[in-house]
Amino acid sequence: MTLNLTQKAEFRLRSFVLGSAPSENQNTEQKGIRVSVNDGGCSGYQYALDITNQPQEDDLIQTWGKLRVYIDQKSAPLLEGVVIDYVESLLESGFKFSNPNATDTCGCGQSFTAGDCTPAATPCS
Repeated sequence: MTLNLTQKAEFRLRSFVLGSAPSENQNTEQKGIRVSVNDGGCSGYQYALDITNQPQEDDLIQTWGKLRVYIDQKSAPLLEGVVIDYVESLLESGFKFSNPNATDTCGCGQSFTAGDCTPAATPCS
């Protein structure tokens, strides 16, 4: 499984992890970002980034600098080769996903289609 983060994305995600409020009985050594793909969005699939205190049992684990990245195993085939970047400009800022598996993307860039395995799309709101 290969998921890549640019230096900007790694720094920004690490700042979110470090800035999140600690919870009681939390193991901070395992705290990281969980990357997954969910059914939804205007093209069928949408990306999800979540702060987590520990991996789920079947998560794939990668480390980028001081950042732990947990990848949902069911999402892994759709995330193979994805590059996550963080972009800041006058018009927009946020995480951008470059996905070689996407056969189509929506205008917002947060939703994609992947060949014949994409679920039914939901109109953009």
